Amino acid sequence: MDRLEILLKMAEDELTEYSTTARKIEKLRRKIGLSVPIAEQRTAKEALAASMQAGGIEQLIEQQRQTVALPFWGIAGLGLLVGISFSEPLGLVAAIAGTIAAYRIQKWGWQLQAKRLLLQTFEDIEARINQ
Repeated sequence: MDRLEILLKMAEDELTEYSTTARKIEKLRRKIGLSVPIAEQRTAKEALAASMQAGGIEQLIEQQRQTVALPFWGIAGLGLLVGISFSEPLGLVAAIAGTIAAYRIQKWGWQLQAKRLLLQTFEDIEARINQ
């Protein structure tokens, strides 16, 4: 696995805990400080900043992933209801397609949040080094 992928997995692990963003950054900063040299941190930060785009649908999904996925969950539920009630195979296909779309949107949003958390952590590390 690439070093950046490992760091992203660490950030995703921090997202699973219920705490403030500052606490998540603090815990992630300790882990990164112990396992990644400063030069690799800078190259990883540059690669991460280059991959993150500033606007558009990615920003919406990063901030509101559950809201964006909600209509697809509705399509999945309605398709399941129609498929079972009226014995319509098209309803079951809609249920499967809606579930897959909603899951992928939420997973994408989760990954974008992890990237943002990792980028904020790198900026925090850099700010502390400059002090």
